[in-house]
Amino acid sequence: MTKADKIFKDNIQTIMEQGTWSEQARPKYKDGRTANSKYITGSFAEYDLAKGEFPITTLRPIAIKSAIKEIFWIYQDQSNDLSILNDKYKVKYWNDWEVGETKTIGERYGAIVKKHDIINKILKQLEDNPWNRRNVISLWDYEAFENSEGLYPCAFQTMFDVRRIGEDIYLDATLTQRSNDMLVAHHINAMQYVALQMMIAKHFGWKVGKFFYFINNLHIYDNQFEQAQELLNRQPTDCQPHLVLNVPDGTNFFDIKPEDFELLDYDPVRPQIKFDLAI
Repeated sequence: MTKADKIFKDNIQTIMEQGTWSEQARPKYKDGRTANSKYITGSFAEYDLAKGEFPITTLRPIAIKSAIKEIFWIYQDQSNDLSILNDKYKVKYWNDWEVGETKTIGERYGAIVKKHDIINKILKQLEDNPWNRRNVISLWDYEAFENSEGLYPCAFQTMFDVRRIGEDIYLDATLTQRSNDMLVAHHINAMQYVALQMMIAKHFGWKVGKFFYFINNLHIYDNQFEQAQELLNRQPTDCQPHLVLNVPDGTNFFDIKPEDFELLDYDPVRPQIKFDLAI
């Protein structure tokens, strides 16, 4: 059992046994019913990537390739345009959040990165002084929320810090989410931001260090309780999955491609578990 598997099972059990029921829930299922959930607040996990601890479960297959492509759409393309995500990356799941018939998700995510030139600023700050304590990505933009419709960002803040150990510099990252669907998106979101952390580390020729993951509202929807029990009943495999980025140290952030990532030693339990998403 990996560290991620233990955390996953512990969180599922805690939510199911001690979770609070949502009230006045915003999301809907595709049949129009309100998507209520049980949730806990203040979930935190720490993974030492340098020691091979990665936030991905073996209890069900996780679509890592699609997840990483979403990060490229947000932070390299710096776009909210669904046609880019659909045509360039062949990723479709964001289509359910299209705003009207705009072919966008509103002024969200990549649009905010571009608006504030976030990546270039982060890279320059880390180049000028790697030990500065101001390397913050924030996608929470009230002006943008007022300007357009769209889903408010769930994974909305990332922070980066460096540590020197001997001759090596390690890049640590902290991801903060306001809301997270435990069964569907938990490991997808975590591994996405590990990929972003690895891209920035490669840009400077540093090693990846620790990944800290804080979620304010961690929930399981009421149409997922059967799947939650199935996951609790499953026994994890013996694999030790880890993500690698196959480019030389010092490769420019914007020259890295999704196919440069490879998930090794990943043999999850099958069959896949299906979920009806809350929109």
